[in-house]
Amino acid sequence: MRRALAEADLAALAGDVPVGAVVLGPDGALLATGHNEREATGDPTAHAEVLALRRAAAALGRWRLTGCTLVVTLEPCTMCAGALVQSRVDRVVYGARDEKAGAAGSLWDVVRDRRLNHRPEVVQGVLEDVCADRLTAFFRTR
Repeated sequence: MRRALAEADLAALAGDVPVGAVVLGPDGALLATGHNEREATGDPTAHAEVLALRRAAAALGRWRLTGCTLVVTLEPCTMCAGALVQSRVDRVVYGARDEKAGAAGSLWDVVRDRRLNHRPEVVQGVLEDVCADRLTAFFRTR
């Protein structure tokens, strides 16, 4: 999570919402990183999770990220939750809950919906206060 927090700081420096993500391979090694780049790229899909998943798939040379873990500072939204399911990651670990748009247990629970063909394990609340503080500090300046 600390590596994801460092990514979140990069997003904030670029004027974007401070969300960072990392993908760990089946052996626990760092495969890819990402942070929000919507402001920098003008791409509404440039969320930290999506970018990290794309980079992990490129590093592995395949779209199926079986055995991998995504660690992210903020609970994934519906778009990112869908990407997690589609990429077949085994586990998602997140820090702060997102009561307004979270799709991994807060507002919705897309990643564990029994109607879908893949349901990653969800671990929530890792360094939750630290992750939430980054977001609160960012939005106080807005």
